[in-house]
Amino acid sequence: MLVALYNRTFEGQDVAVLQNIIKMLEHHNLHMVFYKDFYEHLAPHVTFKKEPKIFTSKKDLPPQTDMLFSLGGDGTMLDAVCFVGNSNIPLIGINLGRLGFLAAIPEEEVEGAIISLVRGSYTLEKRTLVHLDSSIPLFDGAPFALNEFTIHRKDSSSMIKIHTYLNGEFLNTYWADGLIVATPTSSTGYSLSCGGPVVFPQTSSFVITPVSPHNLNTRSIVVPDDNVISFEVEGRTDQFLCTLDSRTETVHNSIQLAVKKETFTVSLVRPDEHNFLNTIRQKLYWGIDRRN
Repeated sequence: MLVALYNRTFEGQDVAVLQNIIKMLEHHNLHMVFYKDFYEHLAPHVTFKKEPKIFTSKKDLPPQTDMLFSLGGDGTMLDAVCFVGNSNIPLIGINLGRLGFLAAIPEEEVEGAIISLVRGSYTLEKRTLVHLDSSIPLFDGAPFALNEFTIHRKDSSSMIKIHTYLNGEFLNTYWADGLIVATPTSSTGYSLSCGGPVVFPQTSSFVITPVSPHNLNTRSIVVPDDNVISFEVEGRTDQFLCTLDSRTETVHNSIQLAVKKETFTVSLVRPDEHNFLNTIRQKLYWGIDRRN
């Protein structure tokens, strides 16, 4: 089995954990290919039994890779999505960060997770992505996101107006700081913090959630993911911010934007003992009540 390893922010405090993960992978005879920057930071601290392969982009990630390990937090997982793209390489998230909805496997469960992978005792959850169509190229050839697409006012501007359409039919004009189009995967993230609902990952839907709306009776709406959602943006300045997950572009309001469901999915690896209900109970503390 060939596994790729990715980490975007090398922290000295994680060296011992990373050393242990490498040893466990080698113990189970898993071959490794490292993200170049990660390898260069890690190499002085680890002795490898065999010199690993290196990748720097999606283009040189070996197509025979069986799995990509994301070592970090949820932001690291979102970066990793850009590496796998439509390659069908599954992602597994080892949580070295804080909350960890996507990178759901904590340090103490890594060995058990690796054993599950070797035994084949895991499931692959296919997750929907959101795709951005724009009148000019944006986001460097990767116009897709696992979590969300957002429109935001720039720091220097006042509230913006976002005219929003479903399949060309007018939905609403949002007077707000911004607007989120969240996938089911992201319903427990930014959208939730802005008052949006929690949606099961398998739900065929998008959640449209305004950010700090001026009209307080404007709420989130769940729409089928076969809709094309398009936008026209007005404001006191002629530029606004557009994001796909953690990537940001500054966009002129003359640029045409629309989002829809991406034509491919991304697979997340879940050891058999992990599932969505367990995750929301642990991370959101649902059911943690003294009366229970």
